[in-house]
Amino acid sequence: EVATQQIPEDLIDGIIFAANYLGSTQLLSERNPSKNIRMMQAQEAVSRVKNPEGDAQTLTEVDLFISTQRIKVLNADTQETMMDNALRTISYIADIGNIVVLMARRRMPRTASQDCIETTPGAPEAKKQYKMICHVFESEDAQLIAQSIGQAFSVAYQEFLRANGINPEDLSQKEYSDIINTQEMYNDDLIHFSNSDNCKELQLEKQKGEILGIVIVESGWGSILPTVILANMMNGGPAARSGKLSIGDQIMSINNTSLVGLPLATCQGIIKGLKNQVQVKLNIVSCPPVTTVLIKRPDLKYQLGFSVQNGIICSLMRGGIAERGGVRVGHRIIEINGQSVVATAHEKIVQALSNSVGEIHMKTMPAAMFRLLTGQETPMYI
Repeated sequence: EVATQQIPEDLIDGIIFAANYLGSTQLLSERNPSKNIRMMQAQEAVSRVKNPEGDAQTLTEVDLFISTQRIKVLNADTQETMMDNALRTISYIADIGNIVVLMARRRMPRTASQDCIETTPGAPEAKKQYKMICHVFESEDAQLIAQSIGQAFSVAYQEFLRANGINPEDLSQKEYSDIINTQEMYNDDLIHFSNSDNCKELQLEKQKGEILGIVIVESGWGSILPTVILANMMNGGPAARSGKLSIGDQIMSINNTSLVGLPLATCQGIIKGLKNQVQVKLNIVSCPPVTTVLIKRPDLKYQLGFSVQNGIICSLMRGGIAERGGVRVGHRIIEINGQSVVATAHEKIVQALSNSVGEIHMKTMPAAMFRLLTGQETPMYI
């Protein structure tokens, strides 16, 4: 039966929309781009696939099947399956007029995948480029299709809660908001940044034509001041020779140019531009390489508000208890409640977090820094 309205219960069994399939295209994307970037990617996909007004467009009539498990595209005439995507692989849905863009992640094996292209050697996880498949459809029900897919995620989450013995109705938005409002912001940065003893202005001496000899990584989304962190120093290089810097130091500015809020590539470019300088002035905040996190979770029914993949924090809910606790995107979890999880399987890390209540203590560090310190990556000094 072709859907004419949103009925959440029907999404468990699946609903069908009539649409025209215009085509698909592949884009490269960071793992967790912003909503604005996602929309720009959707518009780019439409411009690639859809012919200009007045030009003949090749299209296929399809049935778009949406459920809490998957999204399937069936040929309307033969009912043959043209595409079959698990709901969890869908990363974004956009409706632009009568156009629907469905963006799906390429399936990635556990080992290093060709679907992940590292544009910069030693680049942090968030800056790697991943292949994204964009499917473009045309339908009078474009907005309703997008809403239904969004609702499928919501219903699937409610079913997940029920399967784990949690009544979704017990977890009202107001109740969650009340918990958030009673919690103070815990962030190791607050302690360090407010202590003037940790804020230093340094002068480094170097030879003309000599690189500074450092590796920098992003502090991670969720940090109080988004800047870069010193992740490695070249033996015998100017930075190491000075004896004034330590792994984990956050660099605020170089030669009076602020690095706060700048993309990593821009900061790297500024540092590379110092090659012909003989003196470099740095403003830093001394910080340990490991970040301390304290999440306060009064009950299992309150979601933590972040997700983990292979020990790395890959998404964070803005304003949630995890952000208040100091969790940062792109960080590798080193320790949970005093127990090292460096060699722990992904499933056990998820289980440990899922079953934790009360105060959850974690130690994390930028994933790129972890790989450098453990010899998994070769440092590219600048």
